[in-house]
Amino acid sequence: MPPRSTPGSSLGPTVLQVLPALVTGGVERGTIEITEALTAAGWGAVVASAGGRLVKAVERAGGRHVTLKLASRNPVTMWRNIARLEALIAAERVALVHARSRAPAWSAWAAARRAGVPFVTTYHGVYNEDLPGKRFYNSVMARGAVVIAASRFVAAHVAARHGVDPGRIRVIPRGVDPERFSPDAVSGARVARLAAEWRLPEGMPEGMPEGLPEGRPEGGADGMPVVMLPGRLTGWKGQAVLVAALSLLPGVMGVLVGSDQGRHRYRARLLRLAARLGVSARLRLVGECADMPAALALADVVVHASVRPEAFGRVVIEAQAMGRPVIAADLGGPAETVMDRVTGWLVAPADAVALAGAIRAVLALPAAERAAVGAAARAAVLAGATVAGMQAATLAVYREVLGLDGVAPAG
Repeated sequence: MPPRSTPGSSLGPTVLQVLPALVTGGVERGTIEITEALTAAGWGAVVASAGGRLVKAVERAGGRHVTLKLASRNPVTMWRNIARLEALIAAERVALVHARSRAPAWSAWAAARRAGVPFVTTYHGVYNEDLPGKRFYNSVMARGAVVIAASRFVAAHVAARHGVDPGRIRVIPRGVDPERFSPDAVSGARVARLAAEWRLPEGMPEGMPEGLPEGRPEGGADGMPVVMLPGRLTGWKGQAVLVAALSLLPGVMGVLVGSDQGRHRYRARLLRLAARLGVSARLRLVGECADMPAALALADVVVHASVRPEAFGRVVIEAQAMGRPVIAADLGGPAETVMDRVTGWLVAPADAVALAGAIRAVLALPAAERAAVGAAARAAVLAGATVAGMQAATLAVYREVLGLDGVAPAG
């Protein structure tokens, strides 16, 4: 059988994606989405990680998962992973290695060099440099023949911080599935089930499609609107900012959707803050949700409140695809996907007073005006931030790097 990396063979080239683990998060979801695109295109798809509950999703997408200790930052383990990955590259006839996180990227970069195959990275986050040597440690994500950036903000950061030639950077926004994240695809039963599970007021937000329950002019039947912040519980995601804003918004219910991923102390701090500010009865910490379209359908307003720049902010475009009013902190990637007062609203980051004022103003708008912003937001997502668009652009990078389709190899 000819090697999978040979152009013109019965199968397309094989791509190896490496990441720490497959538990939850945007990196993991992007890995699965690219696995789906590779197999749909007739290419080989291999994923190496320490494993996790999303391994089954990789396999359902048609990929092969190999378990390696890639979540470890132990230098000895990282060194041993070089040989393990080099052997995997040879065994699977890998044509290109795509790294998505720093610790596995160092091992993958060295293994790709030994094996003589191209190396591509996705710069998923704006990494801090709070310790000596961190800039060097982060630099592996800028060593790809092509560096994929999730936003113009990240592209500028990579060029400035690591001196990467902008010609090696490709901006590929993360994507949303517009069929799954669609107001028309969410049934009233799904929404009602979540509302009951989370002990939310009865009724539905304004602007939802026909067939869903009606009857709350400003959120619940008792007049209590729902303001939702989706995202894992961690300090920089800004949940504390929303909790503080709730203290300035009597009659508003706050819902935090996301796992604490073991950050139990942070969760406890949020609960203590809510108690101190007197908003405990109007706050729900509901954990991870498997049905985010229905969760977003519950919200009168969806908030992004990160206190440091986010590379992209996938939850923002998911909420926009659902036609929900979105208020985002004016920094990082979300400042590119939210056009102020056109497809959402932007506010100063880490400012609870500003956030409360924006929420109050949005809730005070006539329903038709909020619906118009939601419709414009969904149209913007369909035009520039879909999973299909991200998949096509990423496979185009692979073809470029491999010199397929008459494109000279990059790097």
